[in-house]
Amino acid sequence: MDGYIVIGIGRFGRSVARTLYENNKTVLAIDMNEEIIQKIIDEEIVAEAIVMDTTDENALKKVADCNDFGTAFVCMGTDIQSSILTTMSLKELGIRRVICKARTDRQGEILKRIGADLVVYPEREMGESLAKKIINPYITEHFRFSEKFSIFEFEAPKKFVGKNLKELDLRNRYEMNIISIRKENEKLEINPKADTVIEEKSILLVMADSKKSKELWK
Repeated sequence: MDGYIVIGIGRFGRSVARTLYENNKTVLAIDMNEEIIQKIIDEEIVAEAIVMDTTDENALKKVADCNDFGTAFVCMGTDIQSSILTTMSLKELGIRRVICKARTDRQGEILKRIGADLVVYPEREMGESLAKKIINPYITEHFRFSEKFSIFEFEAPKKFVGKNLKELDLRNRYEMNIISIRKENEKLEINPKADTVIEEKSILLVMADSKKSKELWK
């Protein structure tokens, strides 16, 4: 069961479907709008796409029964009623993992209650990511690992340069663990040792306490 269903081909759903397909995954794109489906086929975003109202449980069942799908993305964030009905049907049909898009916390709570395995808030997360990059221009990538911890990548600040990891004591000061260091010559060091010296323009990939790590930029 390694196939993927992507339901709702707006900006977010299109991006999900394209990324899965580009990574050689089996993807079925579904939308009620015939023009949208024709467009993603013409542009070769995916190989398979159909027009369907996924709130019709019988129609959805025919698709699920004939294919080997283990994960479904429900990307209809603006139509909460359709998202709810579709999510319920997918879980009843035995889809192992259902990932839903939501716009508000309330929508997310409802979707989780009726069976969604994961709820994502792409607009909120995009806004947060952009704001963090503006506030901390050193940060190049950011990923929330859990409610408490984040993984992010940043250029070593000047106060790090010339010091080794033991001297910096990042784990105790910021609850920060360095996963890897990429130096200016593109040499990558994974799980660096305590005596590793930080060089100018080094890029650090770290896991850190989201709140505690903010002190680093003060």
